[in-house]
Amino acid sequence: MTDRKPEPLAPQSPLALPIPGIAESEPQTGSNVADLYDKLFSEGSDWETESGTQSHVPRDAAAATAPPAPLTLRQTGLTLGTISDLILKQLYLQGNLLGIQFARQMRLPFAVVEEGLRFLKDDKCIEVTSGDLVGPVSYRFNLTDLGRKRAREAFELCRYVGPAPVPLDAYAPQCRRQTVTGTECSAEALQRAFGNLVIRDDVLQDLGPAVCSGKSIFVYGPPGNGKTMIAKALGNFLNLYGGDIYVPYAIYAENSIITIFDPTIHRPTDNADVLDQIASENETGSITDPFFSRNSPPFDLRWRRVRRPVVITAGELTLEMLDLRYNSASNFYTAPLHIKANCGVFLIDDFGRQIVSPRDLLNRWIMPLEERVDFLTLATGRKFSVPFEQLIIFSTNLDPRELVDEAFLRRIQHKIFVGPPDRELFGDIFKLCCQQRSIEFDSACVDFLYHEFYDRGKTPRASDPRDLLEIVRSICRYRRQDVVISKELMAEAARRFFVQM
Repeated sequence: MTDRKPEPLAPQSPLALPIPGIAESEPQTGSNVADLYDKLFSEGSDWETESGTQSHVPRDAAAATAPPAPLTLRQTGLTLGTISDLILKQLYLQGNLLGIQFARQMRLPFAVVEEGLRFLKDDKCIEVTSGDLVGPVSYRFNLTDLGRKRAREAFELCRYVGPAPVPLDAYAPQCRRQTVTGTECSAEALQRAFGNLVIRDDVLQDLGPAVCSGKSIFVYGPPGNGKTMIAKALGNFLNLYGGDIYVPYAIYAENSIITIFDPTIHRPTDNADVLDQIASENETGSITDPFFSRNSPPFDLRWRRVRRPVVITAGELTLEMLDLRYNSASNFYTAPLHIKANCGVFLIDDFGRQIVSPRDLLNRWIMPLEERVDFLTLATGRKFSVPFEQLIIFSTNLDPRELVDEAFLRRIQHKIFVGPPDRELFGDIFKLCCQQRSIEFDSACVDFLYHEFYDRGKTPRASDPRDLLEIVRSICRYRRQDVVISKELMAEAARRFFVQM
C-alpha cells in the first residue's frame, strides 16, 4: 500500500468563516463573496479598476509602520520545530522542492528556512537529490522514509500548510500601532467619502469626531433613512483614507495556528504578486529575489499590506460567529469576523434583529468595548487575549431603550440619530437617484408626493425616491417604453408602494 497524501490546503487562502448574507451550506465561490463585499461601495464608484489597481484613490494617510523582516530564526518568534514541521508538510504534499521554494511558500528569508533544512538533513528526515554551485538555495530536497513518517505525524497535529505564522506577541503590538484611534479625519475628506450620498450637514459633523475617536458608534432612527448606507460610507472613508495596515496570514498562539488574512475581506495594496512573479523568474534564487537577497526584504513577508478592512454582518450574527472556528479535521483555527476586522470597521447592521438576544450579544461586547481586548477560547479550553482595535458600529431602527441599558450606552461614546429628511433634502435625494439612473428629474413629481402623501401624515423616508424610481423603471420596461417620470407614472408607482396592508 502507498501512503495517501492529505488534501492540500491553499497556502494563501485560509479557511474562511461563513460570510454574512450567504447560507453556510451554500458554496462560497470567489464571485459571490466578492459581490457581497462590493455592495459596501456605492454604484458607479471608480475607486478600483477592473484590473484591481487603484484608480483616483487618494492616500491621505501614510501606511502603518511595516513589521521588520526577520533575519534569524529567533527573530521569527517561532521554534525550530515549527519551521521543521512546515518544511516536512510541504515536501509531503509536493514530493520535492528547491531550497528557495521553501522560503517563498513560507514567506521567510532563505537564511531562516535553511536552519530548518539543515536540522532535518542532520536528523536524516530529508535528503538532497540534486543541486548546483549556487548552494543550498538551489538544492532539491526529498523526504526520506523517516521524513515521511515525521511528516504524517506533523499532519496529524496540524494540517496547516502555507506562510509561516506570526507569534501572538508580535501581532498584538502591531495592532496597537495601526489602531483606528487617531485617524486623521477632515470635513473635506469625509465629504468626498460620502460623495454618492445626500446627507445633512449636522449628521456629517457628528460623524467626524466619532471617526477620529476610533470608538464605538450607535446609529439609530426610523427605517429607510440611510443608517446602513452611512455606516458603510464610514467604512468606505477608512478604507480609502485611513492609511494601509499590515495583516498576518496567520498567528501562533498557545501552540495553535489561527488564520487571519482573508482575501474576501482584506484588499491587498502590497506587491505580493510582483514578488511571486520575481520568484517564478528566478528558479534558483538570485540577488533580485526578495527571499534570497543579501539585503533584508522590505518587511516581514508573513504580513500583507491591506486597506483597512470593513466587515458587515446583520441578522445572521450569532455568538458562535464571535468565537474561534476550529476545524477538527485540519486541527487549526480561523479567526472570528471581528478579529479579521481589527484596525478597520465592524458593522452590526439591523441590531436587535439577530437570532441571539440583544442582551446576550451586548454582554459579549462589554469587556472588549471597555478594555480594548477580547478573549478567545481554544478547543482545549485555554484562553488568550487578542487586541480589539476597531471602529464598531451598531445600526438599528428599533427603539434603543428597548435594546440596551444605561451600562451599555455609557460604553458607546457616540450616539447619532438619523431621522427622516425634510422637503429640501428629500428633493436633493430624489434628484441624485434620478442622476444615478439616467432619468430626467422633474420636481413636479416631488410636489405630487408631498401633496398626496407626505403632507397628509405619511412620514417621508430617504429610501422612498430610490424605491419609487425602481418601480417606475419596472413599469416602463414592461410596457417597452423609455424610462421617464411623470405624475401619472409616479401615482401608479406610489399606489403600489404605499399600499396599506
